[in-house]
Amino acid sequence: MNLSSKSDTELFRALQSGNHKALGVLYDRYGTVVYRLALRILGNPAEAEDLTQDIFVSFWRKNNYDPDRGSVSVFLMTLTRSRAIDRIRKSRTKQKFLQKLGRGDSLFSPGNLMEQVSLSEVAKLVRSALQQLPENQRQVLEMAYYDGMSQSEINRALNIPLGTVKTRARQGLIKLRHILKDLVE
Repeated sequence: MNLSSKSDTELFRALQSGNHKALGVLYDRYGTVVYRLALRILGNPAEAEDLTQDIFVSFWRKNNYDPDRGSVSVFLMTLTRSRAIDRIRKSRTKQKFLQKLGRGDSLFSPGNLMEQVSLSEVAKLVRSALQQLPENQRQVLEMAYYDGMSQSEINRALNIPLGTVKTRARQGLIKLRHILKDLVE
C-alpha cells in the first residue's frame, strides 16, 4: 500500500488504525508549513522546531482531529497558531516574574515578611495552603503554576469546560490569597 498517494483523511484513518508510517507522510506534507508558521509567530528556529515536533506528536497521540470538521492542513495550522501563542504567553509571564524578582518587586520587597522567612519556608507555606483548597481547585492551580499549563491545556487534560477551569482557578486564587493574607499584605 503506497501511503503517499492516499488522501489526508485516508492517512488519518490509517494512523488511527496503528499505521505509524502515515504520520511520516503527513509530516512530509505539512511539516514545513507548520514549521514556517511556528517560526513566524515565535521568531526562534529552535522553538519553532520544538513546536513542530509537539504538533505532530499531539496530532498522533491525542487523536482529536475530526475529518468532518475540516482539512488536516487547517487543523494543523490552527493547532500551531494556538500553541505558539500559548508559548509566547508563558514566556512573557515568566519574563515578568523574573523582572519582578530582579527589581525586588512584589513579594520580595524590603520590609516585607519575606525578609524574615526563607524561600523554602514560603514554599512550604504555599504547599500547606494549597492542601487546604478543595481538590478540584488545587488541581487546576497546580497544573497552571507548577506544570506551566495554560487554561486551554488544563481544559483538554481534565476534559472539563474552559469556563470551569477559569472558575476553579479564580476561586482557588481567592481562597489562597485569604489563607496567605499575611504573606501578600
